[in-house]
Amino acid sequence: MRNNYANTAQLKDLMTAPPMTAARHAEVMRERNARRRMLEEARELKKADDNLFEEKR
Repeated sequence: MRNNYANTAQLKDLMTAPPMTAARHAEVMRERNARRRMLEEARELKKADDNLFEEKR
């Protein structure tokens, strides 16, 4: 089972941390979008591969 408290921070640490810059935010969003695209492509390839094997049966 996954530990739900592994990514927690103290409220004081969150409130005193400097805000994310626009450039860093853009970088994070690009990375997130790239990961999502890779997952979607992998799902599509798996679905296409599964369909290919089903047709040959």
